[in-house]
Amino acid sequence: MKFMNIKNSFKALTFAAYAAAVCSAFINTASAQSVEQLQQLRERAQQSQSGAATPSVSPLSISTQRTLPGASASANTMGQFSTQPRNGVNLPGEPTIDTVFPAQAPMENPPFAANLFIGGFESERSSGLNDNYLIAPGDKISIWLWGAVNFSDVVTVDNQGNIFIPNIGPIRIANTPAGSVNQTVTGKIRQVYTNDVNVYVNLLTSTPVSLYVSGPVLRPGQYAGLASDSVLYYLKRAGGIDFQRGSFRQIDIVRNGKVVASADLYAFFRSGKLPEISFKDGDTILVHPIGNTIVVETGARNSFTFEFLNEELNGGVVNYFARPGEFASHASVSGIRNNKQFARYVSVEEFASLKLSAGDTVEYIADHEPQIYRINVAGAFAGASQVMVDKGARLIDVLDHIEADTTLSDTQNIYLLRESVAVKQKEIIEEGLQRLERSMYTAPISSTGEGAIRAQEAQLVADFIARARQVEPQGRVVVSENGEIANILLEPNDTIVIPEVTDLIHVGGEVLLPQSVVFNPDATTEDYVAWAGGFTERAEDERILIVRKNGNVTFTSVNDSFLSSNDSKLEPGDQIIVLPAIDTKILQAVKDITQIVYQIAIAANVATD
Repeated sequence: MKFMNIKNSFKALTFAAYAAAVCSAFINTASAQSVEQLQQLRERAQQSQSGAATPSVSPLSISTQRTLPGASASANTMGQFSTQPRNGVNLPGEPTIDTVFPAQAPMENPPFAANLFIGGFESERSSGLNDNYLIAPGDKISIWLWGAVNFSDVVTVDNQGNIFIPNIGPIRIANTPAGSVNQTVTGKIRQVYTNDVNVYVNLLTSTPVSLYVSGPVLRPGQYAGLASDSVLYYLKRAGGIDFQRGSFRQIDIVRNGKVVASADLYAFFRSGKLPEISFKDGDTILVHPIGNTIVVETGARNSFTFEFLNEELNGGVVNYFARPGEFASHASVSGIRNNKQFARYVSVEEFASLKLSAGDTVEYIADHEPQIYRINVAGAFAGASQVMVDKGARLIDVLDHIEADTTLSDTQNIYLLRESVAVKQKEIIEEGLQRLERSMYTAPISSTGEGAIRAQEAQLVADFIARARQVEPQGRVVVSENGEIANILLEPNDTIVIPEVTDLIHVGGEVLLPQSVVFNPDATTEDYVAWAGGFTERAEDERILIVRKNGNVTFTSVNDSFLSSNDSKLEPGDQIIVLPAIDTKILQAVKDITQIVYQIAIAANVATD
């Protein structure tokens, strides 16, 4: 019966809609000014009639122009309320660290203990409960009774700090340590059930607390965690302390307007000490502004920016935290005193008693005058490869302490490898390369065709310069000539090279088959070049480089007679380096290029083509 009434009602609604459409058409007809307009009105009425009858009407599908955010999947999600944590994602238009903080250059010496905030205090959390955690309202406790009485339930601590057990009554356990919950509840139950009842009580969950982090931190605000979490956990949640403005030494926990505990991160970093406190709702972790700072720039294991209390501003405390290196002998201190520049250079012992001021800069320096040198030995020798000598030692004095086999060691052609000479050779080559670059890029151009040629030449020269800069000179020092050895003063880290006795002549550079050839006293330079396959097309046969076994260098050509002069006579162990020829028709600044090629060949015994 009810179904028939609803069906009749739907028919009445459909007829009413049709009547309304007809009436609307009639009203519009009265105001029409032409036959075309009347025809359009009839078509609209028919469309309204057919549109109203086609869809099935349901009281649950009511069309409306008002929509709630999130009611449609295609609706814009901007501004919707979400119950899920944002996980650090910023909302559109929300201030960020980049927009709030002014742009700052990276600190060369970051604050001491700054790496605490890259630790796992936020993510690496213990799943267990702290025995010192104090029970708070909302905590859940599991209780089991068995024996004469059986009971099992999970109870919740109410707002008054009590739990309720049937036949026992309320038991107050608020502010009871988690490790004492079993003992406290069991004692109350034993007062009622004295015999044949076993009791087990366990704290299941702890209620999170919400506290505030304020002061010079990156993201101050309200954060939730466990009451047993450390102060470092909440500081990490707040982004850590601002290095430029925040203090690592003065961090207070404020409760009801009073300081209940203080934290010193230096004490934690050095000895692992943190305040033992159980946080409560509404607590505030307040980071104070940064205090007195001392910057230790270099020479220490801990080259950081340190924050010290007023009574700690002395060199002894800086030595304790900075830990200068073993060889540090002096400390350089610079700062401001009474609006005037202040600077001191004292020994580490004197620095320990020096009074410092906020803003001072300290450098530790190893200012020991070296009295003992290390000399390296290479080549054909017997014994140790390093010799420690006193300052001022000379070559002959050291050679007396080096064992050598006279049948295998060529003691007549000893030479040195010296670091300072290698550096100087590198500087000379670099100066020549820079001069070559200037001559190429600043050369005048008289025509377009010449400009194109100069551009190609510049590219070729640039490639040559790039390869030439990769050459590392040996720093060879010639100290022997005709069997006599110069008794020169040695420098730290010199290398004494004793060549091996050999029967070979080494041929390299612009030859077809660079190789080593057995020494022949009757052979000439042309013979050795021929045995190496002869010259290449790019070889310079007029100036051939001869590097002697002792490091000395001479030049010759295929037309010279080596038998005519003892100075140009080849000896076993010599190197013949055929240098490349430079086409004077193509390249500019041929003199500079040739000079650089000779310098590289002499300094490193290689030919750069």
